[in-house]
Amino acid sequence: MRIDDGVKREILARADIGEVIGTYVQLRKRGNDLVGLCPFHGEKSPSFHVHPDQGFFKCFGCGVGGDVLTFVQKQENIGFTDALRMLGKRYGVELEDEDPRAARVRSEKESIYHANDVARAFFHRTLLDPREGAAAKEYCANRGITDATIAAFALGYAPPSWDALVDELYRNDVAAEIAVKAGLIRPNDRGGYRSFYRERLMIPTFATTGETIAFGGRALGDQEPKYLNTSTTPVYTKGRYLYALNVARRAAAKEDSVIVVEGYLDCIALHQAGFTNAVAALGTAFTPDQARELRKAASRAILCFDADTAGVDAALKSIETLTAEGVAAWALRIPDGKDPDDFVRRNGADAFRALLADPISATQVKIDAEIDRQSGRIAPGAFAGWAEETIRRLAPQQEWDRWRVYVAQRLDLSPDDLRRARMMLNPLHFAPRGAERNASRHFVPGAMERPSFEREVVSIVLDEPSLLAEYADRIPPERFDNLRLRHVWETLRSHARSLVQPSDVRAVFAGDEDATATLASVSGVVVFADTEERRAKLDRVVERFARDDAEHRYRELDREMTRLIEASQPVPSDLRAEHAALAAELKG
Repeated sequence: MRIDDGVKREILARADIGEVIGTYVQLRKRGNDLVGLCPFHGEKSPSFHVHPDQGFFKCFGCGVGGDVLTFVQKQENIGFTDALRMLGKRYGVELEDEDPRAARVRSEKESIYHANDVARAFFHRTLLDPREGAAAKEYCANRGITDATIAAFALGYAPPSWDALVDELYRNDVAAEIAVKAGLIRPNDRGGYRSFYRERLMIPTFATTGETIAFGGRALGDQEPKYLNTSTTPVYTKGRYLYALNVARRAAAKEDSVIVVEGYLDCIALHQAGFTNAVAALGTAFTPDQARELRKAASRAILCFDADTAGVDAALKSIETLTAEGVAAWALRIPDGKDPDDFVRRNGADAFRALLADPISATQVKIDAEIDRQSGRIAPGAFAGWAEETIRRLAPQQEWDRWRVYVAQRLDLSPDDLRRARMMLNPLHFAPRGAERNASRHFVPGAMERPSFEREVVSIVLDEPSLLAEYADRIPPERFDNLRLRHVWETLRSHARSLVQPSDVRAVFAGDEDATATLASVSGVVVFADTEERRAKLDRVVERFARDDAEHRYRELDREMTRLIEASQPVPSDLRAEHAALAAELKG
């Protein structure tokens, strides 16, 4: 959603960063700053600083920093627009001026959210009813689902009646056409409507911002289909969302890891057993949209998959999708073909925790699948060569020896058989990757960088943005060697005439996490008493540029004059005059 810069600026101007962060972190005053224990990494001594006057926070332990929007995004594991929405509601700022068409779309979505909320409350209330919900409560008890878990996941029950939900929606002013679009009811053959869900355990899915977006209806017996799920609606698209991410994201962020299962009840069982970073994909394989959602919460995923061919294929596809989105993927193979729900109920949380302690790497999943797929198809004498080629294709080069040992054990070969086989392979097919492919992209926090005019200049205009209009053209971006600071400066120059307050600067970069972190890293690098001191510093920077240019030109002229003299050629008088003038200027 495109948000007007003025709206961002208004939210950032109204939002008190100390007040917002103070609801999550215990802060105490230290000089002009507020300090506390960083919520993003474990520490015993406070290194987390909030600068209310600048509108930034910075942790000098882990390097995380940014504005109030960055903090809300990271703490709540939500996107930029959702963070704007949250702060906008808190401080009374409308997110956007919508045209009538956009307003109608938003209004329809809000109506569907309302319909889903009415249905969720109705289903939950029915489950708790001693008479109507008895069968569903018995089903939950048989699966070991406690009352606390029923409440935590808002589980419900759709009664046998064809029109109970229809009547409930009507009583709550939900239009029939909205309920149809939400997938809650369907037209009947008598000109009225009937409930889509009947005699099922109802499991709602929530967006990370709290709205009810879909339902899964689990049959209580052997009837088919086992599950009835919400199809595509204006607020829900299958393959885009992850079940329980709304409750799992904080634990996932803390552990930087997400456990991914296939079904609702597997996920619920893991949460009940204490594995609160579990989510469900609700499909056979991950989609890129789901991978991107997961990446917002953690950089590591552990997939629980069936050992059959379909399960392995799903795991392989999910690994490829997750890896493409920058998520490191691992896998768990549940013993005896059990699903996580069965395993935890029969063996306990400690047994599952032991499985988590030794997950299967993505490389092993791929290699095992290749071996299983090719068994019986390759002549015994060719196995070593095939295995060596497979390792080189699927494993990082630095791990080849390790996987030779593993594959040799699986194929009843000697690791030396594989090593000898590599001599038979065409080395051109397996050239080592260039050093630049493996170069580290580790980001060094600004606090660890040496002071430079670049950081000082950005810090000054962050304190007093109105100086930008005066110095934007006198300090060109090309002078910046640091590419992150150059990007910040180029962007600031393009808004030079409209920036007055520090909150204006933060609004320009709202949503750009890299730039926001860069601003946080330079905040407070230099402290000046007033505008004149800041202007004096900027003047010295401009003067230094002029001197650098003069020195560079002087060296150019000097080299040219030397070349002409050595070639016994005359030196033009204008060249001599310019050289002399620069020499006098630099000497002065």
